[in-house]
Amino acid sequence: MTDAVMELWSGARAARDPAWVRAQLMAAGRTLFAVYGYARTSVEDLCASAQVEVQYFYREFESREALLVDLYDEVATRGMRASETELTAEGMETCPTEERVRRLFDAYVRAVTRDAKETRVAFVEVLGVSRQMDEHLTRWRSVWVEFLTQEAERARGRGHMVDGNLAVVVKVLTRSVDELLAHHGRRPRQVPPAWLTSEFTRLSMAMIGPVGGAMDSSG
Repeated sequence: MTDAVMELWSGARAARDPAWVRAQLMAAGRTLFAVYGYARTSVEDLCASAQVEVQYFYREFESREALLVDLYDEVATRGMRASETELTAEGMETCPTEERVRRLFDAYVRAVTRDAKETRVAFVEVLGVSRQMDEHLTRWRSVWVEFLTQEAERARGRGHMVDGNLAVVVKVLTRSVDELLAHHGRRPRQVPPAWLTSEFTRLSMAMIGPVGGAMDSSG
């Protein structure tokens, strides 16, 4: 009797509260895609977990992939905003380049790895889904390429000997970030967030290079 009442209540709420439906489906996607994998999760599975009817799924999302895109965007946007917020934090304009880089990556890593399920979905389950998804990921990478290029140019302006073609250097770094986050998404216990921050900083500084052969201590 209780189950029947809850089913009726969920159906009534779904009909009048699209925000609730969307939140329920997003939560179901985070869990099921992470635990069972995107390829093994159907729309029916998502709706059963979210306690909504299939018709309400298609009211909110064009397809299962559209839900995956929104889950990715949620994590990617949070990471970008965390880094942008850190840019305005106290001391960022005057600290040494290595500290600046570490702080930016630390803010990003903490934002995108706060939930293991979200991280797996955003950096593992999105891989190889479709050409459209690959294009979506490429557009996001272009945003990061622009962001990191500005940081690399800033470092060059401070005297760092950025080696080679700046655009190539930044693209390589961006790809490395994605690959290491995917590695973390598959093995979060073996690849802790602190290690990611340290490795991203090390890679960045190796690409940026020293300040004219001297230490960058004055900012």
